[in-house]
Amino acid sequence: MRELLEKTLAVNEFDIKKGLRTAAAVGLIGAGAAGLGYQKGAQKPSEKPEIIAPVDVSAASVEEEWQTISMRVTAYCPCEKCCGPDSPGTTASGHKIQGGDVFVAADKRYSFGTKMIIPGYNDGQPVEVLDRGGAIKGDKIDVFFPTHEEALEWGVKNLDVKVRG
Repeated sequence: MRELLEKTLAVNEFDIKKGLRTAAAVGLIGAGAAGLGYQKGAQKPSEKPEIIAPVDVSAASVEEEWQTISMRVTAYCPCEKCCGPDSPGTTASGHKIQGGDVFVAADKRYSFGTKMIIPGYNDGQPVEVLDRGGAIKGDKIDVFFPTHEEALEWGVKNLDVKVRG
């Protein structure tokens, strides 16, 4: 638990310092406030931060990291009908498709590796964006199935999808 807490604090400390440095660079705050200049006795980034209050790592706090987006969710498989006659069996991210794979094709605004929870797909467990598609624009995603029959059975659904970069 202590290790998880220390990692959480380190990530949060990094994100805060990055934001402060950006604000200083564009002139919103002074360099001292961003931690770019230190006063005598000030804590430097290399020093371990003092834990002032416990961090809530419960399911509720983890849930806050996910953003819910209303999406049109269709399905596809690796067949010629879905992917074309010259499909190499590799996704746009370079992932070689294997039996049992679960992943999503999404618009380029979602980076490869972005995690999504799609109701009714993969037992509600997160899946990664590993592919793109010509018809995949905006808030539309394609979930991957191993067979054309399974993809057709999915059909078209409008769902609230949870997204975490």
